[in-house]
Amino acid sequence: MSTQQYRIISAEDSEIHGEPHIKGSRITVRDVYARVEGRGLAPERVAERYNLDIADIYEALAYYHTNPEEMRRIEERHERAAAEARERSSLAPPEN
Repeated sequence: MSTQQYRIISAEDSEIHGEPHIKGSRITVRDVYARVEGRGLAPERVAERYNLDIADIYEALAYYHTNPEEMRRIEERHERAAAEARERSSLAPPEN
């Protein structure tokens, strides 16, 4: 019997924004979720576009749903960073 090899790199071991991602790629679990469940793209299309195996896409989706607290924290971190970036870009330069 063979041992299942998982291809998701955990957030703790990830060098990509501290987010879980598909091993051998820079595609994060959050990216896969956003494309498939957020935008409604077919998993096959996402796999093809990023040259991934369809199993990688489903594994990323399973990881997202199996780790809701971790993914919620990551989403919140990105929302805060986006809000800070919007605030910085909307600030007027100081007057002399």
